[in-house]
Amino acid sequence: MPEVWSSPVRFVECDQQGVVFNAHYLTWADEASNHWWASHGLPWDVVAARVNPVVKASTLEWTSSARWGDTVAVDAETERVGRTSVTVRYTIRVGERECCVVRNTYVATDGGRAIPWPDDIRDALTG
Repeated sequence: MPEVWSSPVRFVECDQQGVVFNAHYLTWADEASNHWWASHGLPWDVVAARVNPVVKASTLEWTSSARWGDTVAVDAETERVGRTSVTVRYTIRVGERECCVVRNTYVATDGGRAIPWPDDIRDALTG
């Protein structure tokens, strides 16, 4: 079952036509990521104290627009766990209508270099 985060669309997140500006979809994925990590028993502050996960890549695919006055729900699901990375799929919806899919690939780093996930973190991400 995916982890879900939701929020009303704020006026400040929209252009003059009331359509959400593209960059806010990444912000919503970032907000949902904290809940995704915690749903695996990995609170962000605990993970960040051991490895420094950074976003290596993000992709966004839009199907429809969220608008001012809507409430968005972001489903976060693990898509792939690699040796040093994990890809999370964030599906952003208004009601049943899909608006955007964001995929973020996080890489575990130390001193700016990719490192393998510690075994217990990998186990939590794949379990």
